Amino acid sequence: MTTRTTQAWRVHRTGEPTEVMRLDDVEVPAPGRGEAVVRVLAVAVNFPDVLLARGQYQVRPEPPFVPGIELCGEVVEVGEGVDRVQVGDRVVGSHIGVLAGRVVLPAALLHPAPAELDDAQAAALTVAYQTAWFALHRRARVAAGETVLVHAAAGGVGTAACQLAAAAGARVIGVVGSEAKAPVARAAGAGTVLLRSDDVAARVKELTAGAGADVVLDPVGGSSFEASTKCVAFEGRIVVIGFASGEIPPVRANHALVKNYGVLGLHWGLYAQRDPALVDAAHAELVALAAAGVLRPVVEDVVAFEKAPEAIELLASGATTGRLVVQVAS
Repeated sequence: MTTRTTQAWRVHRTGEPTEVMRLDDVEVPAPGRGEAVVRVLAVAVNFPDVLLARGQYQVRPEPPFVPGIELCGEVVEVGEGVDRVQVGDRVVGSHIGVLAGRVVLPAALLHPAPAELDDAQAAALTVAYQTAWFALHRRARVAAGETVLVHAAAGGVGTAACQLAAAAGARVIGVVGSEAKAPVARAAGAGTVLLRSDDVAARVKELTAGAGADVVLDPVGGSSFEASTKCVAFEGRIVVIGFASGEIPPVRANHALVKNYGVLGLHWGLYAQRDPALVDAAHAELVALAAAGVLRPVVEDVVAFEKAPEAIELLASGATTGRLVVQVAS
């Protein structure tokens, strides 16, 4: 029997991506029941890729392992019992281990790629937009006319959140790390953009006539979370998405009680495990928004497959806006 191989980036020990990742030839097994083989076209870089390389992610595969958690690709083979996708379908999906030429994935995790998005944009659709959609609509239950405060508004989740909040009829206030990032947040739908170095809480209160933000999306943590607790509205909802600052802030239950606000966690990956139908429904909503021209992933740069570790390390620096995407094939 002929062994099928593909090239894949693998993390051989924990550390910084450019120091611990190596391009290897790995075996591509035949798809099992419910699985599909996908020829990878593009992989969007995500902060979990940084954490995976450093051994700091909540899921810690044993080295050597393939990072990459989000792709656009083409189905080239399906296993027994698969009717969700067919050979030739252009698909998107999220699963650890996709930074490779070909991968075997559960077909249940694959969704049709919107025709309106190119490969790089489609690769950047699943994680950021699903996260933003669940944060806004499932956890915070955002309503038209509410004020939404988005931290890291020029990043991948941030730009997605600005687009989706604006599409929902909310007023969007974005927070960015530098003046250079402000135009990206504005273009994504933030009507007002603040700098992280500003007195964010005071400015939000000023902009809302003292009422504060009804919904806060926080992928940063640290001082950003603390500022959010000072400017969240009565019955407001702070959605905790991540800790890009590296600092996990304490949640003061007494403060939440006195000010009457909620702190909600969001671990989007759990929905695929616990209630995949919700993920499918959210994808259908995102496809419709893409078809309407409302949703467009902000891709800052597309890099060659050979430069994947450098792209992951660049994301870790915090200097990027929008998304970095690795082109694997064309």
